[in-house]
Amino acid sequence: MSPADVTALKRSQQPIDPARAGQSREAVESVVRAADPLAQGHIAASERAGALASPVAILLGSVAFGIVFLLAWQFLPPALGVPSYIIPTVTDLANELGRMAARENLLTHVLSTVTIATLGFVIGSLLGAAMGYILGMSIFIEKVLSPYILGLQIAPKVAFAPLFIMWLGYNAWPKLIVTILVVFFPILVNVLQSMKTVDRDLINLARAYSMSRMQIFWKIEVPASMPALMAGLRIGATLAVIGVTVGELVGGNTGLGYLITYGEGQANTAMVFDAIVLLTLIGIVLYGAVAIIEARVLHYIPRAMR
Repeated sequence: MSPADVTALKRSQQPIDPARAGQSREAVESVVRAADPLAQGHIAASERAGALASPVAILLGSVAFGIVFLLAWQFLPPALGVPSYIIPTVTDLANELGRMAARENLLTHVLSTVTIATLGFVIGSLLGAAMGYILGMSIFIEKVLSPYILGLQIAPKVAFAPLFIMWLGYNAWPKLIVTILVVFFPILVNVLQSMKTVDRDLINLARAYSMSRMQIFWKIEVPASMPALMAGLRIGATLAVIGVTVGELVGGNTGLGYLITYGEGQANTAMVFDAIVLLTLIGIVLYGAVAIIEARVLHYIPRAMR
């Protein structure tokens, strides 16, 4: 090996200075811009897109779209001759919401729906995650229980609501059980699938270092399953509102689902719209809470990968 080769090898083994690396990157970009006009246009477009995609711009765009949507909802139906009992305007919804708060005990119905949805989401999430981990840890248990779990998953959970009402009566239990069932399966499937895709070489390495089964579970399998678990929780947060609404529609005497049924019987379209909007807001809040927890738990994962 010549002295020049030895010098080059030593330079390649030296740590890279971040300042020099940044200068090198800028130099490469400048060369690309000068040599290729098309690449220059792509770089400029990406820079403009990054500048436009700032949080302030996104917030202003969302607010502007919402204002345009509400204005269209307010003025288009009357302009097109659509009667208010078909599509009520925004002012009709606001007036009906005030009447519901004053005369229909709206706060009690909202609290009932929020309580059942939250409890069903928490219990269903815990049961789904626990069952997913149990099945993922034991192939034998998975093979034995898989046909029954698959059958229960395929069966429409909505169809169980009348059965639960006949068993348990017109109270909160049927709504809670339906919500738990609706939330349970997406989380179970996500966790089980993540347990099946854990790096087997990493597990074999842990076994080579004499780690116990529970140590492998807590230190390798649980962290590896966190992204899939959080994805299942986000899905379950939206399904929890659907589950509690189904229970209230079928046999509830409180809650926003009950108000939808009551408004339908009274031909009060504005009440039905208001209840739907409130249910949507509850689902958004649950989803946002899960997203905040996910950002705290998965802080070590780059955002582009989440």
